[in-house]
Amino acid sequence: MPTNAPARIAAIVLAIEGLGILALAGWQVVALAGGDAESVVSGIALIVLTIVGAAAVLAFAAATWRSASWGRSGGIVTQLLILAVAVGAMTGAYAHPLVGALLAVPAVVGLVPLFLAVRRAAAQKAAEKKDADASR
Repeated sequence: MPTNAPARIAAIVLAIEGLGILALAGWQVVALAGGDAESVVSGIALIVLTIVGAAAVLAFAAATWRSASWGRSGGIVTQLLILAVAVGAMTGAYAHPLVGALLAVPAVVGLVPLFLAVRRAAAQKAAEKKDADASR
């Protein structure tokens, strides 16, 4: 299988995002231990969900690196969710446009190579199908 540069770039971006989510979980643990949470049970649940989300994003990164379509699909959904959070951070009564922009930039940086990887995978599949049909 030929190297798919857009998929490799997308996988690296997803891996960095997954590690960032793990860092967020660590920050949540520190905040919970410091007594910043009103509810310990809710704080623990949030930490567990954050770790599950990080594991999912890291799995998407690994699958994208291996050119698995489910990894690209999950990566695209992840980037779109990050963009939704970024838009929410930029608008509303408590808007923080800088925070929204800081969230949106990596999402767009990850989304572009994911779309390119999907296009390349579709072209490869079409070429393989054409070759298989020609050899019959």
